[in-house]
Amino acid sequence: MGTIRLGKRTDGRSPKIKDFVPLADLNDIVFGGWDIFEDDCYAAARHAGVLERDQLDAIRGELEAIRPMPAVFDQRYVKRLQGPNVKTGKNKRDLAEQVIADIRAFKETHGCDRLVMIWTGSTEVFMKEGAIHATVESFEKALEASDDAIPSSMVYAYAALREGIPFANAAPNLTADVPAMLELAARHKSPLAGNDMKTGQTLIKTVIAPGLKARMLGVRGWYSTNILGNRDGEVLDDPESFKTKEESKKSALDYIFQPHLYPELYGQLDHVVRINYYPPRGDNKEGWDNIDLIGWLGYPMQLKINFLCRDSILAAPIVLDSALFLDLAKRAGMSGIQEWLSFYYKAPMHAPEVYPEHDLFIQLMKLKNTLRFMMGEELITHLGREYYD
Repeated sequence: MGTIRLGKRTDGRSPKIKDFVPLADLNDIVFGGWDIFEDDCYAAARHAGVLERDQLDAIRGELEAIRPMPAVFDQRYVKRLQGPNVKTGKNKRDLAEQVIADIRAFKETHGCDRLVMIWTGSTEVFMKEGAIHATVESFEKALEASDDAIPSSMVYAYAALREGIPFANAAPNLTADVPAMLELAARHKSPLAGNDMKTGQTLIKTVIAPGLKARMLGVRGWYSTNILGNRDGEVLDDPESFKTKEESKKSALDYIFQPHLYPELYGQLDHVVRINYYPPRGDNKEGWDNIDLIGWLGYPMQLKINFLCRDSILAAPIVLDSALFLDLAKRAGMSGIQEWLSFYYKAPMHAPEVYPEHDLFIQLMKLKNTLRFMMGEELITHLGREYYD
């Protein structure tokens, strides 16, 4: 549904993005994946309780045909889940080779020309980059040794990048954003994006915070709490998984407000994030934000936001957008970190020498200018002097 302006405002050229760039057609896409539960996609969707029964029944045959392949899974990294549909192997290298075999078999079975992989698994426990992540060689040795510093998500990322497949991480865990994976992506010309889909509360933060900063309104405190009852909430009820999510959710404000440049306005900001697992709520997530503002002459103000949202309804379209754009990037000869896709992520991947851009509106400008660049159109700066000179 999104459009993109081309040329001057007076030109009146604003085609839909899907008509401007050669995205894959939805009718040409085949879906597949891995899961620790054996349910086909129809049964899984019925269990999740997100979509209405009549919507699911309209495509029941297609959904039932999608059955998950056995997953690479280790409960040490996602402590609140366990399921029967799990691969076994002599080490993590063996498991990675099994995933690669799955990828090749899927491609052949379905007659696919191209593939994209997106990690939409549960949030893993908090991890930091270590020595084994430094190079492809050190990482592969660690795979052979089944090193604890390689969670399940990294096994999938390694398999995808080995096959030259674009990869995105829709969760906040440490996955593709380590030197070994970046080296592998460069070697096999794979585009990368992530981390952690920006859907609910953080989406609102990256809309509100740039507006407050634009008017130089100070912020003394920002308290955020979430209530949700789906499997995501159950996983995040574990402190170690929550730590991973917390780091992702808290980073946006630091980069948007730039307290080192504006210490009087944002240097004393208390930013608190809470996630509460509340089963009766299901997928209908509720996000509360209380923002304590400081106006001219130090006068206090408050802004309160209550976002009654639906977690999967917000997430599913941008998972699809990420897949379509990563496929486009691969066909355009782009590889490595795709910072122009930061529009979709809470903790966007970025070059080590620059800070990540979190302002949603700057991210959208970056995305659309990248599409204009791909298609040989003039980049738009919004200077607008040409209408008045």
